Amino acid sequence: MIFKPRHWLKNVLSINKDFLEEHGIDALILDLDNTLSMHGDPAAEEGIPEWLDYMRALGVKMVVVSNNTNRRVAPLARKLGLPFIANGAKPLTIGITRALKYLGTAKERTAVVGDQIFTDVMGGNFARTQTILVEPFRPEKNIFFKIKRAAENIVFRRDFEKLGQKGR
Repeated sequence: MIFKPRHWLKNVLSINKDFLEEHGIDALILDLDNTLSMHGDPAAEEGIPEWLDYMRALGVKMVVVSNNTNRRVAPLARKLGLPFIANGAKPLTIGITRALKYLGTAKERTAVVGDQIFTDVMGGNFARTQTILVEPFRPEKNIFFKIKRAAENIVFRRDFEKLGQKGR
């Protein structure tokens, strides 16, 4: 099903060596807003720089693919030391395909990581990569996001209590 993520984790910080090895993942295509940083925030969430260093130490290849503009994506991606593709056009596979080419990794060993079903998960599924749905670090206050989350719940029920108990 194009709306269903292969994996669902509490947040990007839940991705660790054991998870990557268990699922055969060598590379991550990372969303920016509500995945590494809250929407519009010029700084990464707490723990993200350290997590990125941990991923690099494991040899994980990473690139940011965001639907946001270069003006939004470039400053934070550069601050985090990550290559990026802005205006990624997810759920179309344009940005994801460019990222796969840049990474030089097999689709089945690459995961698209993001917080939205209708962009990140669908785009990754269309590109035939693994998909990891993560929850934002904090609930969004913007009405646009609240409406989007309600629509997503129609196709994929997010059970936040279960997620919190499992840590994934």
